[in-house]
Amino acid sequence: MIEPGDGDAPADLQLTSAEWSMWQAFRNGSTCDLHIGDPARDDPHGRFLWGPERRIRARVLALLLLEGPPAQPGRVSALKVTGAYITDILDVAGGSIKPFVELRDCRFEGEVVLPEAHFTTVRLVNCALPRLEAARLTTEGDLHLPRCVVLSGIRLTDAHIGTDLLLSQAVVHKDRQGRSIVADGLTVTQDLQADMLESYGELSLRGATIGGSLSLRGSRLSNPFGRRALNAPQLTVERTLHLTAAGLANSPFASGTTPPFGTVHTPAYGTVTTPPRGVRMQRFECEGGMRLDDGRFGDAVDLEHARFVMESDQELSLRRIQTPELRFLGERPQRGRVIVSGARVVNLVDRSASWPGAGSLQMAGFAYETLIPRGHFPLAARLQWVAAATPEYAPEPYEMLATALRSSGEDADARVVLLAKQRRRRETLPLAGKAWGFLQDWTVAYGYRPGRASLWIAILWALGTVFFASSPPPPLKVGEAPPWNPYLYVLDLLLPVIDLGQRAAWNPRGGAQWVAAVLIIAGWILATTVAAGASRLLRRQ
Repeated sequence: MIEPGDGDAPADLQLTSAEWSMWQAFRNGSTCDLHIGDPARDDPHGRFLWGPERRIRARVLALLLLEGPPAQPGRVSALKVTGAYITDILDVAGGSIKPFVELRDCRFEGEVVLPEAHFTTVRLVNCALPRLEAARLTTEGDLHLPRCVVLSGIRLTDAHIGTDLLLSQAVVHKDRQGRSIVADGLTVTQDLQADMLESYGELSLRGATIGGSLSLRGSRLSNPFGRRALNAPQLTVERTLHLTAAGLANSPFASGTTPPFGTVHTPAYGTVTTPPRGVRMQRFECEGGMRLDDGRFGDAVDLEHARFVMESDQELSLRRIQTPELRFLGERPQRGRVIVSGARVVNLVDRSASWPGAGSLQMAGFAYETLIPRGHFPLAARLQWVAAATPEYAPEPYEMLATALRSSGEDADARVVLLAKQRRRRETLPLAGKAWGFLQDWTVAYGYRPGRASLWIAILWALGTVFFASSPPPPLKVGEAPPWNPYLYVLDLLLPVIDLGQRAAWNPRGGAQWVAAVLIIAGWILATTVAAGASRLLRRQ
């Protein structure tokens, strides 16, 4: 143990030159730089071996963190090491670490074990780690892991990050259970920045809470042989979930752009960089399923330019999410299913080419208030969108679409949608119901086009007038009938409610009797259909 006021290392440690340099740098808060000046040989992810001049034992590093010597007068102690090879397993589980920690361009021989440890700020920048075990870790400040390569997964279960969690440009491979990052129950007070992250395995954020934004711009999540690449049910993000593209700083896809619901701050360590092969944009890509069920997002869920590569049994599940805005603007998935059943959003920003076809879309109970299409999205395509989500007839998607159109002042389009709903419903009826439905559709379009009734009445009135003008019926009672008027007589037959005093005064016989019966039945059909349509309009359905 280091005695208070004693700045020298215990003799039994037998510090190497690299460890002695780190010890002295810790006391004055400076950086212990073990780089040799050759970029290829200084690369912690490269193929070159690192010699003993760069090796630091994990037990020495842990001693500095847990019981380090006092700082030099007028300085603040901090562990800042660059280009070191940390041997053995670094284990400070359950410890309380007060100094600032920053390790850059370092290689770790064994895993880093931090469960239930308490830090101020931890920064592992561009490091190579076999594994990071940090369940229930607590930091008062940031946890930064940018550009790190982790060979066997990261565990952050129930960790609490005081400010930001940074995983941008990290490469994380799966553990024995097939999971790359396990962060169930994670709490991040501010932002979780994981731009251009490469995750090979399942990224699990079940029940996590992010106090700011969660950014996965330009990231690649790959778990093609598992069920999901991102498993995040009951995720809470106070601002926006970004599953979008990343690109150059002067590109419209750069990570520092400001979305409609607030500024997304560009994190440190150059996360806005040139994507591979110098392209100006790198899409967010998810190879495998994604689950965001029951999530709560304070500003938006943004899927612009996202690409989902799924197998037939995988799905992009947004069941019961709640957000003011859903931006469904990615590429159309070629396989798998998209499920938004029970989701509740205010603004649905989408494009026609982003939604999958019939059999691959489910949206029972999907509620939205305003439609904001990007590009050409005609009503016919919107009806195909609803039909794709309802292999079997269901009225709710049609009624929701009609309500959204009506709230935008598009009443005519809303009536077209409700007419389409009646036509879909007709397919489920027995033969008699189908016949009646076809008759209503052909005559007055189920009452949604009542102008047709006037046209039919005018046609029948003209035909009936011509017929009865040439073949007037005899009076029912001689001497009591009013003067014969074929126009009023046919109109009295067609109008079932109004009595013009003509129909009861004349007694058609033979073929005239059948013509009168047809006019009376036609009048009732037209009147009841128009009345049904009027009642729908009055109820605003």
